[in-house]
Amino acid sequence: MLLFHVALGLALVAAGHRLGRRAFAVAALAPLAGFVWAAARYPEVIDGEVVAQQWTWVPALGLSIDLRLNGFALLMFLLITGIGFLVQAYARQYFAPDREGLHRLAGLLLLFTGAMLGVVTAANLLVLYLAWELTSVTSYLLIGWTDRDPKARASALQALLTTGAGGVAMLGGFVLIGESAGTYDLAALAASPPTGTVVDVAVVLVLLGAFTKSAQFPFSAWLPGAMVAPTPVSAFLHSATMVKAGVYLIALLAPIFAGDGIWRPLVIGVGLITMLTGGWRALRQYDLKRILAYGTVSQLGFMVVLFGAGLPEATVAGVTLLLAHALFKAGLFLVVGVIDHQAHTRDIRALGAYGPGWRGPLVVALLSGASMAGIPLLFGFVAKELAYDAWVHGELAGSALVLAGIVAGSVLTFAYTARLLLGAFRPGVLSERDVVEGPVPIEPPPAPATAFWLPAAVLGALTVVLGLVPNLASGMVGAAAHSIDPGVEHVHLAIWHGFNPALALSGLTVLLGVLLVVGGPVVARLQRALPHPVDGDVAYLGTMRTLNRVADRVTGVMQSGSLPVYLAVILTTAAVVPGWALLQGPAPALPPLTSGPGDWAAAALLVCGGAAAAVVRQRMAAVLCLGAVGFGMALVFVLQGAPDLALTQVCVDTIGAVVFVLVLRHLPQRFGVRATPFGRTLRLVVSGLVGLFVLGFLLVAGDARVDPSISSAFIERALEEGGGRNVVNVVLVDIRGFDTMGEITVLAVASIGVYALARLSRRERHEDRSFTPARAARDADEARGRS
Repeated sequence: MLLFHVALGLALVAAGHRLGRRAFAVAALAPLAGFVWAAARYPEVIDGEVVAQQWTWVPALGLSIDLRLNGFALLMFLLITGIGFLVQAYARQYFAPDREGLHRLAGLLLLFTGAMLGVVTAANLLVLYLAWELTSVTSYLLIGWTDRDPKARASALQALLTTGAGGVAMLGGFVLIGESAGTYDLAALAASPPTGTVVDVAVVLVLLGAFTKSAQFPFSAWLPGAMVAPTPVSAFLHSATMVKAGVYLIALLAPIFAGDGIWRPLVIGVGLITMLTGGWRALRQYDLKRILAYGTVSQLGFMVVLFGAGLPEATVAGVTLLLAHALFKAGLFLVVGVIDHQAHTRDIRALGAYGPGWRGPLVVALLSGASMAGIPLLFGFVAKELAYDAWVHGELAGSALVLAGIVAGSVLTFAYTARLLLGAFRPGVLSERDVVEGPVPIEPPPAPATAFWLPAAVLGALTVVLGLVPNLASGMVGAAAHSIDPGVEHVHLAIWHGFNPALALSGLTVLLGVLLVVGGPVVARLQRALPHPVDGDVAYLGTMRTLNRVADRVTGVMQSGSLPVYLAVILTTAAVVPGWALLQGPAPALPPLTSGPGDWAAAALLVCGGAAAAVVRQRMAAVLCLGAVGFGMALVFVLQGAPDLALTQVCVDTIGAVVFVLVLRHLPQRFGVRATPFGRTLRLVVSGLVGLFVLGFLLVAGDARVDPSISSAFIERALEEGGGRNVVNVVLVDIRGFDTMGEITVLAVASIGVYALARLSRRERHEDRSFTPARAARDADEARGRS
């Protein structure tokens, strides 16, 4: 199924341009097939069986692609493929037939679906990471699909950078956990969890990845920004897929790591802050999609609190809330897309009355919104009751504080849900019909076609059915919760549990929520007076500006454009790094300083030639001094009994001097810029370091040989196979014949190029000098002619 999604998605992106809107119909085949495939395995998975498959990946490293379908993976698989199919069907109605790039969007949605299916079926941490990053890349392409819009490009980049940075941290955590446990298999990790300081650090790194992916505090800013994407993309990414990936990962790892270390305080604390800040900020929004986006942030925090506790009761509540959230949030997104499409605006200050034919979307929105607010007889109420009940009987320290936090977050959920529904269908109630800049709304908007809002109606109907008969989902929720935490033994979802503290808290939530809605103007004034303490967008932009400034400074220092600076860095690195390794070993034995009186003369020639080349101010003199150094080396070879090598050295230096002379004819005779005293001192230091390193390396290398030299084999075979007694010549001409010819060719081409550039520079200077008088004379002639 994964390969089917990927293959069909790539085919649509590459060759589906002739399909137009029909690309969505073709793309819908893959999630439909996936849904049917997963539904066919529902009975065996509910009974506790695990469908597993394995493919060899990198045998040398023992890596393989391990996939498995247990209860939790089945639930996510059905949500992803089911909502994916409805979104593809909805998108066919959403976009105009002549809109460009629809085949690319349909294909990208499929690729993203395949990546998400990889995340939820991965049985190995490395495979999970691979699929995780694929979701980041494909979501970047989806958010920035309207690539001519700079806001879309910026939002896509923000999402990619935020989730990508978290992904890198998560990879480090995975490696530390895998190496500590000796395995990357999730089932093996659950059976034998690793412990220790390294694992604690790894857990924090993994949680960073999960927090960024699921828009937890303080990484929430990218999710509302991603609302610039088309509504079908928003509905898919923010209801059942991308943002749930972090929640999914926390749910998997909570039973393994929640018992020790910093897991519970960190996860529950971040989840509560996210739930409260997301709900509070949703009350400040005027755009319907942004209200939903901040609502998603709040609900994600709610789920993180439940899953992060690592308790069986909370896990059951988390699975139920995850299922309920996917149903009502996707339905609300799709209805908002219908309003935006028909009215040409999503601003609650601009929306007005609706004509006939809007009763269907209105009912769907009311049912989905009521489920989100936790109104009885809807599935969201069942999930919220379970959440309250899990913390009412919580065994953890601070359970009362956590319970108070999720009740407060639920009150905010009720209030922003009312703001969403009243703003969409009864905007006058909010008394916020101010003048709004932007597209002029259509009043009344034309009624949408039934096929347009039918996918939302399907999700709304499921919310009602599961709310009235929640036991229909008991098997799936129980199997999913049991696959996460084996401590979950039996789950029975019911609409009525009697008069208990959870029911009282639900009533309190509704009461406080109504008061918050009635006191909307007061809340608005309070929000204007109390700005949000941490603005994610401001933090993101500040981070990007700081990174740019640091990059400019580093580039200015490291890429200064100065050849002496580059050489100093290279030579210092080449001398210090291996030189430090040489200093760690024993001191080498010092050989005799000279082998004869001639060595002193050769050394004097080398030292004087090198020193003179460094201090003379004329280019030609410097070349001659370098030539003297070369001839000094040739003298050393002669004194050591290698006349052939000396002859080669003389030839090379002679040819080099000739090339220099040909080039220097076109350059100034003297060096134009003289180094400052600091620069000269620095050069002397670098030169001294390099000289000391080379001396030390030669002393150590002379004593480090443990095997016979390979030169003896060349000497034995030079005359027999090469027909020459000069071993160097035989090596250059016969053994390395083609290499030598290639090197000669490169040197010749480089020499010709340097000579041509030097002549070109000289010609340009000559033309500049001759151009001005000629033009002046021509201008003078023209002036005389006019007079």
